This record gives sequence, C-alpha cells and structure tokens, in this order.
Amino acid sequence: MSVTEGAVSSASSPSPPSSVKSPAPEPILGVFYHVQRTDKTWHVAEVIQKRENPESKKLEYYVHYKEFNRRMDEWVYPSRINVKQGPVEDNPKELESILETLDGRERKVTRNLKRKHDEINHVQKSYAEMDPTTAALEKEHEALTKIKYIDKIQIGKFEINTWYFSPYPEEYGKQPKLWVCEYCLKYMKFEKTYQKHLNECLWKQPPGNEIYRKGLCSVFEVNGGDHKLYCQNLCLLAKLFLDHKTLYFDVEPFLFYVLTEVDRHGAHIVGYFSKEKESPENNNVACILTLPPFQRKGYGKFLIAFSYELSKLEQCVGSPEKPLSDLGKLSYRSYWSWVLLDILKNAEGTVTIKDLSVMTSITQEDITNTLQALNMVKYWKGQHVICVTPKLVEEHMKSAQYRRPKTMVDNGYLKWMPPQKRSKSSSKKH
Repeated sequence: MSVTEGAVSSASSPSPPSSVKSPAPEPILGVFYHVQRTDKTWHVAEVIQKRENPESKKLEYYVHYKEFNRRMDEWVYPSRINVKQGPVEDNPKELESILETLDGRERKVTRNLKRKHDEINHVQKSYAEMDPTTAALEKEHEALTKIKYIDKIQIGKFEINTWYFSPYPEEYGKQPKLWVCEYCLKYMKFEKTYQKHLNECLWKQPPGNEIYRKGLCSVFEVNGGDHKLYCQNLCLLAKLFLDHKTLYFDVEPFLFYVLTEVDRHGAHIVGYFSKEKESPENNNVACILTLPPFQRKGYGKFLIAFSYELSKLEQCVGSPEKPLSDLGKLSYRSYWSWVLLDILKNAEGTVTIKDLSVMTSITQEDITNTLQALNMVKYWKGQHVICVTPKLVEEHMKSAQYRRPKTMVDNGYLKWMPPQKRSKSSSKKH
C-alpha cells in the first residue's frame, strides 16, 4: 500500500513524548514543611487547612509557624510551601535531649536563658511545660480558634493585618477582608457597601460620655448596657488582636473606656480597656488593647495608667484580669516598674509594699512580683522587705524599658466620678 507524500505512517513511527508535566505534589494537612514567610525567610510550619480565596479564586493553605506565636499564622499560596523537599519531622523533644546531657547547674542556666528568649520572642509554651489543667484548657481553646479566616480589616485610613480568630457571624467570618467603620464599628463585606456607609453614617465619635480631653487624646466612657451593639462590635474587633480572652456578647456588666485621637474629621479609635461594673476579684481591667497602627506610641501605658487613675478615685486597689497576653505582660511589667522606681528614687525613710499599694492603687502582689524582677525585695522573717539603693534605682531607670511613658494622664483633665458616688449624688437631687 502506498503512502501519500507528506503523510506519516502511524504503524512505523513512534508516538511523540508527552509534553504534559505531572502535577506538583500538594501539601498534606497536618504535616510540617519549610514555608517562606513574608519577610522571605524560611521556617518550619504546620499546614492546617486549605481554601479557595473568595477574592483571588486561588488555592491557599493556612499555616502555623513552629516556635512562633499564633498571631503569625497566615494563609499562603502553595508556591511558598517547599513540598519538593518533603515533610519536616516535628521534633519538640530535641531541646529536652540536649538539656538531659547537661549537669544540674548548666541545665538551670540553659532553661532560664530559654525562658527569657521565649518571653522576648513571644514563643508559646508547649503543653508539656504547662500544668495539666492549663494544658487541657489551652488545647480546647486552640481547637476552637485554630484557623483565622479574616486576614485583614480596613478601619479608617488603615488596612491592618489581623492576628487571631474572631467569631464574626458566618457570612462575615469567612471573608479574607472586612471593612469596619471607625466611628460606629459596623462591619461590612464589601468596599462598595463601606463607601456608601461612610457617606450616610452620622457618627463622628464613640457613644457615651467624654470623660477626658487633652490635646489630641480623648477618652469616652461607654456603658455596655446603654450601647450594646457598639460594645459587641468593639469586642469582635478586639478579638482579632487578642488571643486568650473570652468574647462576652453579654456586654451589659461592663464599662468600656475608648481612647481616641481627635482631629477636625472626628474622634478616631486608638484602643480601649473594659472593666466589670462589679468585680469580685477587684480587677480594674478585663480587656485592654491598642490597635496595631497606634502601638509603640505610648498609648498602651496611657490606658494602663488611666485604669489606675480611676481606681485611685474609687479609693481601691486593682489588677488586670488574668491571663494577660504576651504584649500585655510586657506593658504592665514596664508600667509597674516605672511607677515604683519613680517613687523609690525620691523616697525618704522606710517605704513598705503596703505604702506603695496605697499610693499607686497597684495590688501588693503585683508590686512584690515587680520588685522581685528588679531584685529589690527580700523575704525576711516571714514578710517581703524592700531592699533598695539609689544606685540600683538609677541603673534601672537608665533602661529604655523603664523610661517615663511618652503620653501621661493629666488628672486636671479627667472629669469622672465613681459610679457609686454618682448614684448617691443623683438620689440626693431627687
């Protein structure tokens, strides 16, 4: 049989090699890989979940970086996961095996160094380092809040990367980005809805009473019973940046103190703290937060100082509700240290821990723990005694950690009366 010119006989010619590439292997959920962070560095991370991004329509994986705080968890594209290299064995006992080879003193020093390193770098404790009850609660908490679907929020002029899971309603809670009005805190799924809302919203400041105004700083007291929706929205917003706080939808038992920066456009939310109207444990703060764009500007310590100024007017001592976040611990320890050092540098004669508590409204327990960290207290004959020299105080006050706060509370501008006195004065009028 003749073959037409130009044609190729399929019987005599081999098939051309296939040009189709085999698909790249997919990351396996629950397995550790090397993953590239946004700063281009590679770290071991666990792949926890996958999704199709509603906006980009691309596949993403949710990862938790080993040895990093959960606020660093993020959604990443597959290109940032080194699947070719294969899974990385998770070996949390590596450090323990090294420690076991050391003698007692070396092991103690190494553990102390590790503890300091973990505190500075906000490394979470492993379950093995916790007591059984704490470990059980931590596991339950992590299971409930493991995946953060909302990556970003737009609030005012700021686009902010979120840190943690927050239980927004289902249709909002799975959005990669939410749009939040900085005045009424209404949250929206779409920019178009947000822009329309900005043109219609009549709010220019938080609800409630303005109780402090000096320069750009203004503080509003908002009663959870009077402004329920605003306070619930504030709690949802705060939960995006706070890990170990229970979200209370029952906001009525709480007062909220909202710090703002004021300009000709309005009062822009900076942060807040909340406190129970009646606290059996004498907590003067339930939740405290400075939004990320305003951190490292002294506002965190301003809010802490403000809570103690209210305690002084109530003539009682107070302490923040535990547990504190890692950043909260650093802020409180720094604030307490500065307050105590500032008093001790000018103190004449004997000053007791009780005296310091009366002067500052800080609890004796918090004062003792702070002075122990500063190596300024000793246990003698059944009680803690302050042991301090001017030189030691001076050395501590040179540290950047214990410098005078950038923004101070000026009592002359605080217009506030404790609720108990308010009710008495109103009853007299009637």
